[in-house]
Amino acid sequence: MSATPLALKSEITPPLLGASVADLSLWVQQQGQPAYRGKQLHDWIYHKGVRSLTDISVFPKEWRAAIAEVPIGRSTIHHRAVAPDGTIKYLLKLADGQIIETVGIPTAKRLTVCVSTQVGCPMACDFCATGKGGYTRNLATHEIVDQVLTVQEDFQQRVSHVVFMGMGEPLLNTDNVLASLTSLNQDVGIGQRSLTVSTVGIRDRIRQFAKYNLQVTLAVSLHAPNQELREQLIPSARPYPLEDLLHECREYVEITRRRISFEYVLLAGFNDLPHHAMQLAKCLRGFQSHVNLIPYNPIHEVDYKRPTSDRIQAFVNILKQQKTAVSVRYSRGLEADAACGQLRASK
Repeated sequence: MSATPLALKSEITPPLLGASVADLSLWVQQQGQPAYRGKQLHDWIYHKGVRSLTDISVFPKEWRAAIAEVPIGRSTIHHRAVAPDGTIKYLLKLADGQIIETVGIPTAKRLTVCVSTQVGCPMACDFCATGKGGYTRNLATHEIVDQVLTVQEDFQQRVSHVVFMGMGEPLLNTDNVLASLTSLNQDVGIGQRSLTVSTVGIRDRIRQFAKYNLQVTLAVSLHAPNQELREQLIPSARPYPLEDLLHECREYVEITRRRISFEYVLLAGFNDLPHHAMQLAKCLRGFQSHVNLIPYNPIHEVDYKRPTSDRIQAFVNILKQQKTAVSVRYSRGLEADAACGQLRASK
């Protein structure tokens, strides 16, 4: 990456997951070991999936005993729900007992992990189960990277793509998100363009994120074609008008030369009518962007409904007629409480 948010530190504070080869080499030397053990440690953490330093057989027994209590930073699987389509939703238990959700989404050619960035979410979007459960804290870098390693180990398959679309608002946890992007790219070995960060839109945060000039994909959760509807769905939209958000998005495209993906959840009778499609196309005219339409996954807490197939296709057709790049993303794993936050709430 052109910017390396996870800078070389003079002193490493465990957990060790999220640290680079250089970081780990420095750390082992601080423990009185030769620098080459840093590369060994890196390999065991990121590629062999070790969960305890005592299990690293290439290390001297005496040193393993001395560092036995140093945490690597791995979670445990609290619950696992498998859908008929092969999607697996995990509840992961963190060191402090908090529970987060992670999803492994397999296809014939790839394995995508949807990671969380916070315990809960402070954004309180009206249609989202996570938002109904409140917010507890940000996730640390190791807790984000661990989600990818956990899914990779459980599937016994290399993760090819990561989307930051689970619980939480990534741009309210920017430092740890940037550090985890660096680690996933440089340590785990996932290409930058296979990493996607989703945001509902926080004033000035997209502009700040653009300055890192990363090659990751930015996905903006729009969900409405005008300010009035957006405020009904997203409380944070009230002080941050749609016009200002789109202006910031245009700046992002100009700085990074990367198109933005706009997420748009289709809610029957609310934001899925033909005039909504026309408004959306007008908002994005002349924009280097792509629209992901997401038919709504119902949750118990609210009465929104999923549109019919005909209504979805009509919306798509209008956007295409207006020369707006669009695709429909049907959620995987519906039978496994697929809406973000549902499984955690039920367990």
